[in-house]
Amino acid sequence: MKLELGKIFIKDIRFDDKTHVKDGVLHVSKKEVETLVLEDDKLAGCHVDIARPGESVRITPVKDVIEPRVKVSGGGEIFPGVVGKVSPQVGAGRTHALEGCCVITAGRIVGFQEGVIDMSGPAADYCPFSKTNNLCLVVEPADGLETHVYEKAARMAGLKVAAYLGEAARDLEPDEIVTYETKPIFEQAAMYPDLPKVGYIHMLQSQGLLHDTYYYGVDAKQFVPTFMYPTEIMDGAIVSGNCVAPCDKVTTYHHFHNPVIEDCFKHHGKDINFMGVILTNENVFLADKERHSDMVAKLCSWMGLDGVLITEEGYGNPDTDLMMNCRKVENAGTKVVLITDEFPGKDGKSQSLADVCREADALASCGQGNATLIFPAMDKVIGTQEFIEMQIGGWDGCKNPDGSFEAELQIIIASTIANGFNKLAARGY
Repeated sequence: MKLELGKIFIKDIRFDDKTHVKDGVLHVSKKEVETLVLEDDKLAGCHVDIARPGESVRITPVKDVIEPRVKVSGGGEIFPGVVGKVSPQVGAGRTHALEGCCVITAGRIVGFQEGVIDMSGPAADYCPFSKTNNLCLVVEPADGLETHVYEKAARMAGLKVAAYLGEAARDLEPDEIVTYETKPIFEQAAMYPDLPKVGYIHMLQSQGLLHDTYYYGVDAKQFVPTFMYPTEIMDGAIVSGNCVAPCDKVTTYHHFHNPVIEDCFKHHGKDINFMGVILTNENVFLADKERHSDMVAKLCSWMGLDGVLITEEGYGNPDTDLMMNCRKVENAGTKVVLITDEFPGKDGKSQSLADVCREADALASCGQGNATLIFPAMDKVIGTQEFIEMQIGGWDGCKNPDGSFEAELQIIIASTIANGFNKLAARGY
């Protein structure tokens, strides 16, 4: 598949009567956004706000972050199987992206497993979305709505608004066009016969209710490992629906901007032959972990891969899936590099991962989530701070009367995200 990604750089968001883009500014009809969200009778209210870099603004509890995109040509629609039609598949043609802005969904959705974004102050250094212009949707549920139904309604609200804003980019001339291409497997292998064949094993969070990720609209728990073209991911074939620890939550934005995929393409044809993505999930039961790691190793052998990079989402239980994939793929003859974050306790003295294997001898760290930080009070809070002490990374008594608080880095969205889309790392001595 060959995809042209046209980037329209957005430097500000403003409310207006009509949604459009002019001179790098995204003008948004607040009324149309609210109307679109409230088409879902499961939502009783929607507060729309704007958060810009450098402002004294805190957004919490954050559910998902999505970049507005639109399919311009090549067949298919953005977020296939969820918002767009499931067929034809995506990943080819032309897609336009409003780069530099995001749609952020927030609300009481799951409370403790949602995160914080500070647009200024010390916490802003740890969050990529402190540097983007953000359209924030605080969605309120109808009376008596069950939590998992509320989560779906909030998830769909964010995706629908992102698709709606993406339409404003359909007829624009991009500021930059980047082309990505992966050929059918045998053609791709023959294209650079002297370069090592490298793949990417992309582990999706799928540990149960409210810990879901969707592939063409299918809950990741329901599929077995499969091959996919990297460009499919750039068209929204994977969307986030999970409530894991905020620091390593892979938002829908991160699927669009997967740094492993982007870096593999940068090296493609130079020092590696990037063959594509093996998609797998993170299971709860041992039998499922064994089955799926076996299949991952089989796909690596079938593709003739010399090396793979593996990323996970979450920590604890998924560490077992990570190590099973590592051990079996290595033993099948493919070299493995792991990318993950660490949770060694506040003092850094505990084991960083819940599981480990002898074959895990090459690992890139995305930092540790247990380090603490002082979060100063902000002039404005989009959402509510009532859950801070219960959110992952907070604790009873961590919040002060003035709105400031102390918490671990893992309360910050994407602060240690285990695919490298952050600024933290670790170094061995």
